[in-house]
Amino acid sequence: MLSSKPPRRKIVPANGDESADKLDQLLLSSAICNNEDIGPFIRKAFASGKPETLHHHLRHFARSKESEIEEVCKAHYQDFILAVDDLRSLLSDVDSLKSSLFDSNSRLQSVARPLLSSLDAFVETRNVSKNVNLAIDSIRTCVKLMEVCTRANRHLADDNFYMALKCVDAIEREYLDKTESSTLKRMLEKKIPEIRSYIERKVNKEFGDWLVEIRVVSRNLGQLAIGQASSARQREEDLRIKQRQAEEQSRLSVRDCIYALEEEEEDEIIAGGIGEDGGGVAGFDLTSLYRAYHIHQTLGLEDRFKRYYFENRKLQLTSDFQVSSMTPFLESHQTFFAQIAGFFVVEDRVFRTGGGLISKLEVENLWEIAVSKMCSVLEDQFSRMQTANHLLLIKDYVSLLGVTLRRYGYPIDALLDVLSKHRDKYHELLLSDCRKQIAEAVAADKFEQMLMKKEYEYSMNVLSFQIQTTDIIPAFPYVAPFSTTVPDCCRIVRSFIEDSVSFMSYGGQLEFYEVVKKYLDRLLIEVLDEALAKLINTSITGVSQAMQMAANMAVLERACDFFFRHAAQLSGVPLRMVERSRRQFPLRKARDAAEEMLSGLLKAKVDGFMALIENVNWMCDEAPQSGNEYVNEVIIYLEILVSTAQRILPSQVLKRVLQEVFAHISDKIVGTLVSDSVKRFNVNAINGIEVDIRLLESFADNQASLFSDGDVDVLKASLTSSKQLINLLLSNHPENFLNPVIRERSYNTLDHKKVMIVSEKLRDPSDRLFGTFGSRGARQNPKRKSLDTLIKRLKDVS
Repeated sequence: MLSSKPPRRKIVPANGDESADKLDQLLLSSAICNNEDIGPFIRKAFASGKPETLHHHLRHFARSKESEIEEVCKAHYQDFILAVDDLRSLLSDVDSLKSSLFDSNSRLQSVARPLLSSLDAFVETRNVSKNVNLAIDSIRTCVKLMEVCTRANRHLADDNFYMALKCVDAIEREYLDKTESSTLKRMLEKKIPEIRSYIERKVNKEFGDWLVEIRVVSRNLGQLAIGQASSARQREEDLRIKQRQAEEQSRLSVRDCIYALEEEEEDEIIAGGIGEDGGGVAGFDLTSLYRAYHIHQTLGLEDRFKRYYFENRKLQLTSDFQVSSMTPFLESHQTFFAQIAGFFVVEDRVFRTGGGLISKLEVENLWEIAVSKMCSVLEDQFSRMQTANHLLLIKDYVSLLGVTLRRYGYPIDALLDVLSKHRDKYHELLLSDCRKQIAEAVAADKFEQMLMKKEYEYSMNVLSFQIQTTDIIPAFPYVAPFSTTVPDCCRIVRSFIEDSVSFMSYGGQLEFYEVVKKYLDRLLIEVLDEALAKLINTSITGVSQAMQMAANMAVLERACDFFFRHAAQLSGVPLRMVERSRRQFPLRKARDAAEEMLSGLLKAKVDGFMALIENVNWMCDEAPQSGNEYVNEVIIYLEILVSTAQRILPSQVLKRVLQEVFAHISDKIVGTLVSDSVKRFNVNAINGIEVDIRLLESFADNQASLFSDGDVDVLKASLTSSKQLINLLLSNHPENFLNPVIRERSYNTLDHKKVMIVSEKLRDPSDRLFGTFGSRGARQNPKRKSLDTLIKRLKDVS
């Protein structure tokens, strides 16, 4: 039976005060019927203090509803009775249906029971089959897992860590999630990190061992690389020597030059032993390093290993910079620089073949650190050194280091700047050493000609310095015109040149001949010239010593030409440029001192013979035809001198010395005529002096085999002052001396005062005192008159 919601009731309130109660009841009934809230009615009742009224209204509403219920029940009672009857009529049908269903169920169960048993057996079998298949799959997975684990263990045992890691990665990627066994899974989850950690420790230990080993290898590697650079440099030097020899012989044969060039090509092939990849210095093993790097890449720790490698190598480089204070740097510098060279040879190989293990910027940073430290060490060590040879040894090794590392692309300008900075100090030390050596060599000189018994001595002491005067090898034993000082000093100077060039070479400066020449000039002028001049002024006491010293200076003049040519050749400068800019002899001070000393001693000897001029009869009746005694003694001495000197002195030196002696003899003759020791003389005495001068000129003419005609004329010209005075005294017109033109042409060396004094002595005193009585009215001699006129005019002038 269906029911619907009753319609909302509408209550119409009654009019009047007596219906207020009724109205409230209607409103309450309406609210309840409409399912509205009756709270306001309750509050109103309590507020007005009349809850009984509300209770009464509610009871009234309930009674009204009971009556409605009864009315409804009465209305539907008949329908309910009819429905019950219908249900009773269906009861028998239900019973029959129930019986039928029970019978059908019994038959179905009896028929389906065997089928259900089969179905249960099938389900059970299928479950077993699934479990078996799962077990088989698990076993297969476990078998494969065990195989991979076995391979991993074998690789670990063989230290094949990369393959072990690949197996571990395969286990973790393919088998770990598929493993049904929780125990096995937990074991794998525990062991896999342990295996990776074990491999990392092992490769780190191998890398640590490699770091220790590579330090020793680097030192040997650096020594080998620098040794190869030194060998290459020596081959270049040998090639330059051959080329210089070929240039010198080029005038003789063109084939020699071609041969030299072919040898250069062979040398270049030999010198190519160090290729781009290291060549001869490739004997070091980076396997442990690359293996560690590869393993860390596999572990995903590439960046960490790169940092670890860089920091460790940087620490190694820093430790390599330690200079022991217990060992002199001269003894340890090769090991110090070889260690650094080997370090950067290794880093170059790692950079080029390491697959990004170290970057170019990191290598450059390491090199900047190394260069800064090496420069600091060199500055400190060079500032302490006081021996040029020590500084040169270190410079040579540093330059070889630069050549070695420049081949690998490292910039070395800073190192070369340090070497150039100490160029002046090195040469000052070298000059100081040479000053001591030259002082010892000069002090040991005995002023005796050097004796050479063998050809090798001649080659070592003469040919090696190109001081020979002829290309013909002399017979042995050979007595050289110089003393042992000459080759000793030449060896010192040559060693200075070679050391200077060695320091300047391979220092970044291509043209350094001017620098070498500057210091060579200082050595020759400030050291050798001063030492020789001091020796000449303090140690020479005899003519033979002075003559030997003058001969030495003549030989050293030829040697100085060799010095500058040798410096040019070693510096790679063409000889024609040196010959074009030929300079003055740098040992002029010593040469002039030697010749002055020899001339002075010879003058002293001549003065001893010239003292015999006092025995001349100045008022003789006739002139001596064979000359005066003094001049004969002088000529005899000069002949002995020339016969001795011509064996060791060059003709030009001998000419200059004889020129000084002749000038001195001439001055002595003039001085004797002017001196108070000669009161008067006659024409015969003057004729005798003229004979003396002619004898001296004849002596000069006899030296034509030694000197050229011009040199003989120069020797004769040294007697000009005395000869002009004698010519004036013997002249028929002495007053011509007053003629400026004649005086300049014939008497230009004569002094007015001396002419006046000598002219007065030529006048006969008896003529002056008594000539007026015995010769009164006689005609005066024109020569005497001219001479008197000359004397008078000269007195007026004075």
